[in-house]
Amino acid sequence: MIAAPGQREARDGDLWVFGYGSLMWRPGFPHSEAHRARLAGYSRCFCVYSVHHRGRKERPGVVLGLDRGGACAGMVYRVAAGHAEATLAYLRERELVYGVYRETWQEVDLLDAPGRSVRAVTYIAERAHPSYAGRLPLPALARLIRGAEGLSGPNIEYLVNTVRHIRAMGFRAGELRRLLVMIGPYAATAPDGPPTRARALALMRTHIAARRLRPPGPRITLDRLNRFLFRMRLGGVDRHRKLR
Repeated sequence: MIAAPGQREARDGDLWVFGYGSLMWRPGFPHSEAHRARLAGYSRCFCVYSVHHRGRKERPGVVLGLDRGGACAGMVYRVAAGHAEATLAYLRERELVYGVYRETWQEVDLLDAPGRSVRAVTYIAERAHPSYAGRLPLPALARLIRGAEGLSGPNIEYLVNTVRHIRAMGFRAGELRRLLVMIGPYAATAPDGPPTRARALALMRTHIAARRLRPPGPRITLDRLNRFLFRMRLGGVDRHRKLR
């Protein structure tokens, strides 16, 4: 049931999920509603080191997280009560890798329904985790991203794909757009359409000198991760699974 303007959505067993990164265009779960939404108190930024999907231990990359301060525009999905348990299990498997993200419930405002808000599950960056990169300056992020590559491909490809999807949804990419321009105008002005692996690799190879630099990355040991292993168990994640 939809609440009156200015009131929260009634608790009816349905699950609401807020996405700010790949969940905006690849949620991966069934949903009955999808709305553009805004979360106050957290902002989207590259604040999580990646040594698996978009980087390696010897050359880490960075991926998106929600960090404290500001606000973030994204998508919120309504999942029917019958699918809520399975969806939550799926999200935990996807997000709770070594505990670098923390599951929270946040109040989000629906941008296409002024006065309407819902309480949604979302995943924020865990500042105490060794993979938390913090708010790095744009030049440092550029050095990390343009020289990193992981099992899922070049870090540049991840950035280009993120910026394109954010803008396609009518949101302003802001700092991410400036970061993309700093890394290389070729990537920022490439024709519309899916970013190609070849284009990202070509741009990465133009920064051979940057790749020789080894930016500071996370010092990750099992001892440092012990305090976060309960999140892995919550998500059904194998403790030997590599970092995102």
